[in-house]
Amino acid sequence: MRAKETFVSLRLRQDEWEKYREQELKSARPLIEALGFVLDPKQPQIGGERYLMSGHKLVLLGRRRFDGKRVVIKVSSNPEGIREIEKERTAQEVLHALNFAVRTFFSPEELLFTARDGYTLRATAFIEQDKPFLTRPLEEQFFLALRAFETQEGVYATTYAHAHTIQNVFGMVSVQDYLEAFEEFRKSSLESDPHNKELATVMNRALEFLRQHRTVIERYCGFLTHHDLSLHNLRVVHHDIYLLDHTSIYFGNKYEGWARFINFMTQYNPALEKMLVQYVRENRGEKEYLDLRLMRVFKLGLLLQFHTNALTKTSGKLADITRLRIGFWTTVMSAILDDKELPEKNVAAFRDAQEALRTEEEKSRNREALKDAKH
Repeated sequence: MRAKETFVSLRLRQDEWEKYREQELKSARPLIEALGFVLDPKQPQIGGERYLMSGHKLVLLGRRRFDGKRVVIKVSSNPEGIREIEKERTAQEVLHALNFAVRTFFSPEELLFTARDGYTLRATAFIEQDKPFLTRPLEEQFFLALRAFETQEGVYATTYAHAHTIQNVFGMVSVQDYLEAFEEFRKSSLESDPHNKELATVMNRALEFLRQHRTVIERYCGFLTHHDLSLHNLRVVHHDIYLLDHTSIYFGNKYEGWARFINFMTQYNPALEKMLVQYVRENRGEKEYLDLRLMRVFKLGLLLQFHTNALTKTSGKLADITRLRIGFWTTVMSAILDDKELPEKNVAAFRDAQEALRTEEEKSRNREALKDAKH
């Protein structure tokens, strides 16, 4: 699998997304209702800033009419969106059938999959949590996160037969793919934000850092990893961990999932970020700690590409938020390159400034996201 296919996907401008969303929802609603589902009045996964990430499919919340069971419905009439829905279904089935996996994640029950009237639709059970992740005690958060990471590490492609099994479904990412992808992140970011000197300096340093340690990246490839391992794609029920998004699974560096999750915690729970980083350094050695830093830098490169590319798709307060995010994550990347902790006051200042700029719709959507409501 080529790096560009793995790490980069096209997104819509806000006006394009809003037009697509309204037309698609209007056309799909009769089918959804005919299949026995009722949509919720509020749909947080198609509002706020979701247009920057959603692509050509709708993720809708509702209930099954005959028993009131809560459901998540993914639906699309677009070829790209249909492929994504079909890929997720296949990936989920194959992941649970892998005979070399030590353990796998739990997955939501599929209630319906159909292709009808030009639409592909998949309905799965909504996973109700007994308690949101971030409201749990810090120690419990730590051990739950560690279980999620170790579950990924338990799926390791060690033989030709394994590689053949996973290549066609998930894809495998090599060190060369990571380096080529980051070069694309760097080039794209600087083209989108050409006057940002600080960004250019940090991205150039980061590319050299990855190149310098390519053998370390290569050493820890071959593991199941998740492109977007964060709270909105995980739910915990009585200490069982459910994975909600199977479209972002492939085999690559084992610390890529760690890196995505830890970078997320930089903003939302710095104490957990520090605990996880410290655990790797003290219990897994300097080489694995270095690999974690390399993957954190890699994932921040992708994040910075995302935000710089959004500059042309946003306006008003959202454009101001985008600028704020570019500055913050550039600073975080610099700190990781220097192997230093980011002062908590910097994180608090960023959170406060971002919240002040958010619309009420986005504040509401973000509150739902932090309660792990996304499927």
